[in-house]
Amino acid sequence: MPTVTSKDGTSIAYTRAGEGPAVILVDGALCFRAFGPMESLVALLAPHVTVFTYDRRGRGESGDTKPYAVEREVEDIDALINAAGGSAILYGISSGAYLALHAASQLRDKVTKLAIYEPPCSMSEERIQQFKEYRTHLDELIAAGQRGDAVMLFMRLVGGNLTDDENSAPENPGAQLRESPVWPIFEAVAPTLAYDAAAMGDSSVPTEQAAAVTAPMLALAGGSSPDWMQQAARAIADAAPTARSGILQGQTHEVAAEALAPVLIEFFTATPA
Repeated sequence: MPTVTSKDGTSIAYTRAGEGPAVILVDGALCFRAFGPMESLVALLAPHVTVFTYDRRGRGESGDTKPYAVEREVEDIDALINAAGGSAILYGISSGAYLALHAASQLRDKVTKLAIYEPPCSMSEERIQQFKEYRTHLDELIAAGQRGDAVMLFMRLVGGNLTDDENSAPENPGAQLRESPVWPIFEAVAPTLAYDAAAMGDSSVPTEQAAAVTAPMLALAGGSSPDWMQQAARAIADAAPTARSGILQGQTHEVAAEALAPVLIEFFTATPA
């Protein structure tokens, strides 16, 4: 298993596949190399580019040096870029899109292109306040060692109702997770939910980071996703100097690799204007 050593000494496990320009895939909440959407995407991208997938710190086979800071995760990506030859394209999905934006805005010339899919931005003050309350409650649960409750809190956030509990909201898909085969995986990486929350800040549109990205950027959303996700993608693209947005018709937040890969390949392999 190849690893890189981040600036603070943390070991970051990664996998490399394919040939061509280097592309680093940045997972969202709860996901890592052995669990999540990236494996099916790698199979479609690898004939065209060199794909790096990795376990974000605290997940899978990577280490987790404390204390956490978003800058440490940017340093993890920097170490992977160095392993890739000194420059790379980044692709981030969901909360991983926020992290990819942080990295692209800070590492500048080392990131040659950036693609993101549906960062879950809050598009109203009410939702921003809800996210701040979520972060506070999440930190309390993790500090108390209540990993399962932290996962359930996250699922209620995703479901759009932080006031429900798992017993009073049977329609909430998170309520059935405790008996699911994936539950032990979620519990194992639950502390990293705080890492994704930190990367998202107050969850507003990250216009400051987008404006600092000088590389070509593609901000994508699904055509069957809620309107606010499409609005967020457009708002990020509007804030960046060299960006465009796009809609994948028929897709949701659970985007199909077969629909996403051709769009990414075209963007990754195109010669900059």
